[in-house]
Amino acid sequence: MSLVRLKIKGISYSQTQNGAYALILNEVDGERKLPIVIGAFEAQSIAIALEKEIRPPRPLTHDLFKNFADRFDIVVKQVIIHKLVDGVFYSSLICERDKIEEIIDARTSDAIALALRFKAPIFTYKNILDKAGIYLKVDPNKDENDEDDDSILVEDIINEELEFVDSDDYDSHSLEELNNLLGEAVENEDYETAAKIRDEISKR
Repeated sequence: MSLVRLKIKGISYSQTQNGAYALILNEVDGERKLPIVIGAFEAQSIAIALEKEIRPPRPLTHDLFKNFADRFDIVVKQVIIHKLVDGVFYSSLICERDKIEEIIDARTSDAIALALRFKAPIFTYKNILDKAGIYLKVDPNKDENDEDDDSILVEDIINEELEFVDSDDYDSHSLEELNNLLGEAVENEDYETAAKIRDEISKR
């Protein structure tokens, strides 16, 4: 199976799941986006790693892992999102020490937080992107270099406590209704809702 390289596009607030965020990954040589629901702590850790000027007074858990790895000459070479089951993404850290490679299982949010700290590339398999990737409609009037719509909400994620609405129950919707809802969510660039609907469609 061929690997597809991903980059972090941004982080958005979850409006349907209490205390959650949507991490948006974009394929490097394509237009598809991969939304992944992550927790508030992991969102904060990723945001801090992206925003180089923000330094926490004490090391976060992922910073501690990086410091520990550096002390013992362990390098994270790459992260691979290798499996998707019932809407849950599974990832592996490809590590190296003394020219010996080891593969370590990790939550995707943790793996990406560490990939940022080690400046390691992030990959997934083409079949996962085919299954879970979302195409967005391109606005012809929008400058292709304009990143405002997907800007990373670093300061908000670090400093704000947000109110969330209760999650929608998609079990009661028909497949046709789900596909219509997915289309609306994608058109509105509501990545987190689109990810939840996509997962429900996958279960069917």
